[in-house]
Amino acid sequence: MSKIAVVTGAAGGMGRAIVAQLLKDGFHVMGLDVDTAGLSDMATPGFDGISVDLTDPTAIATAFDDIREGHGGVDALVNNAGTCLMSEFPDIPADEFERQMALNFSSAFHCCQQAVKAMMGRDGVRKIVNISSNGAYNFDVFDPPHYRASKAAMDTLTKDLARRFASDRIAVNSLAPAMTETPLFKVVTKEVLARAIAQMPHGRAMQPSEVAAWVGFLISPAGDICSGNVIILNQGRDVR
Repeated sequence: MSKIAVVTGAAGGMGRAIVAQLLKDGFHVMGLDVDTAGLSDMATPGFDGISVDLTDPTAIATAFDDIREGHGGVDALVNNAGTCLMSEFPDIPADEFERQMALNFSSAFHCCQQAVKAMMGRDGVRKIVNISSNGAYNFDVFDPPHYRASKAAMDTLTKDLARRFASDRIAVNSLAPAMTETPLFKVVTKEVLARAIAQMPHGRAMQPSEVAAWVGFLISPAGDICSGNVIILNQGRDVR
């Protein structure tokens, strides 16, 4: 029987790459996303899309109940859903701040709650991988503060859950990529984007498939002994 992986934000650029990686690795993948049409486009053997508003804790709980009922539990969770809202401090509207935290942090928090329950009793080391951002640590780049805060909160959750569930053999890690070529590129001007890419030592943005390969590594047996880490992927940009 295939192991079950849940990927949030599955219909986005990074999400599709992660889904493809995990399908290649032999998982049955459950994709969670509000984009029903995008999930439908991804129809392929081994993939099931679930349309769900990831800012709604009740909807998340229902989705995981359905997964447990249909597949018996969960072996891996990738919290990939998120966005970068670009208002600048101190003029960030209150509703934008709340939405940023809901999309990037609260969705991951509630998915972790449900996934941990669904992982209990499953064989082997179960895995949670949170997709964070280099912007939580590198303050030379353009990311706005509510985006940084949402990703830093995710990384604190990563470390807490790694320690809390180590004896249950649940490994939890964050990946914190720098500039990666996804649809989020559209939220910044060409000038800002060019300056950000120019800071990358390889002179290019990273590809979603490259980050997805790291997700696959952490979820593979090779990642069993890795937990509680924030792994920064930025081509060595921040080495001083």
